[in-house]
Amino acid sequence: MTDVEELLRDLVRIPSVNPRGQEGDGGETAVAEYVRDWLERHGVQAELHEVLPGRCNVVAVVPGRRPEAILLESHLDTVETDGMTVDPYEGVVRDGRLYGRGACDAKGPLAAFMLAAAELAGGEPPLHTLVLAGVCDEEHAYRGVLHLIDALADRRVVGAIVGEPTGLVPAVAHKGVVRYTVRTTGRAGHSSRPEEAVNAITSMGPVIAHLATTAPDVPPHPLLGPATRSITRIRGGTGPNTIPGTCEVDVDRRTLPGEGLEAVWEHDRAELAAFGAELDPPFTVDPALDTRPDAAIVTALGRALAAHGRPSTAAGMPFGTDASKLARAGIPSVVFGPGSVTDAHAATESVELAEVELAARVVVTTVRETQGRAGAPQGRGAVSTCGSAAGRDQPHTTGRHPRAEDPAAGGRPCA
Repeated sequence: MTDVEELLRDLVRIPSVNPRGQEGDGGETAVAEYVRDWLERHGVQAELHEVLPGRCNVVAVVPGRRPEAILLESHLDTVETDGMTVDPYEGVVRDGRLYGRGACDAKGPLAAFMLAAAELAGGEPPLHTLVLAGVCDEEHAYRGVLHLIDALADRRVVGAIVGEPTGLVPAVAHKGVVRYTVRTTGRAGHSSRPEEAVNAITSMGPVIAHLATTAPDVPPHPLLGPATRSITRIRGGTGPNTIPGTCEVDVDRRTLPGEGLEAVWEHDRAELAAFGAELDPPFTVDPALDTRPDAAIVTALGRALAAHGRPSTAAGMPFGTDASKLARAGIPSVVFGPGSVTDAHAATESVELAEVELAARVVVTTVRETQGRAGAPQGRGAVSTCGSAAGRDQPHTTGRHPRAEDPAAGGRPCA
């Protein structure tokens, strides 16, 4: 198998910080170009698809004996490098671990998938066609995976393995999220005469206390535990001598499989209205994942892990992934990859190289052993961010769907 250290170091050395709605691509397309070129040198056909102006997915295919496909999907973008205590782009190796931004989340899983694709392309054709996709914008608005779903609309897909740091544990469930802003409104005034003003920060106090002490009233999930609700950001006041007229907090509500996203927001809106607070419509909603443990892709991955001496019991993960969007589009999906989520986004982000290589070998075995047949091709528009996301329980951020936003997002190759 190709040298994993060289491959992963090359990927980490290409900065690809998600621009989060700002101009530019942060380097996602440079990573996509590297992935395409590396795969083609190893006998795998690949091409770039433009998702947003200058921001690309890379999609590669290893033909199988059947046209039905297994999808390997991981993301190209990373979070910011602020506060890192290791060089984010050097790819230094110490004690068998490679350090740098994205080493764990998710260039380690991406490298494992690339190694697996090259291995499969160099041997006997697998039973199912393999599609490998590196997508943009996972860390912000999911537009890469949404574009990929459209690109797969006419292809039958047995299942997907989504690359994230799970410690080589197969994850069949993860939480969803509803994020919204709570606002209290007062009356601004001079701080020397507070009796003539209404302090919006003071009015927010009972709201914060309630959110901190009241958990969502839903039964826990057997793999994910309880639903949660957290205050993640607060804004209020204009100066040290002015009574604030407004105060806002952002709330992150992690949902469980089976919870309706619109219903969650409507419940919280009614609950907090009792404190005189107003809620803006959610700026992010994303469904939970709950794949059947007996899905063909899950059982094949479990058998592959057991064959390589690893635990094969399916688990749940607290963080969100592209898998929920793929599952919503009708593709049975399991989350799997090297590395630990505790190292993702960390000041010393790193991944064990031996684990990346083992992940690649497990994926090769999984692809060769998966026997499931797919149903009908995924319909276009099965997942969308158009319209009112909260009302449709669909993945959503404040960004619009790429097809609505940019005519170039229809899949023409990047330059």
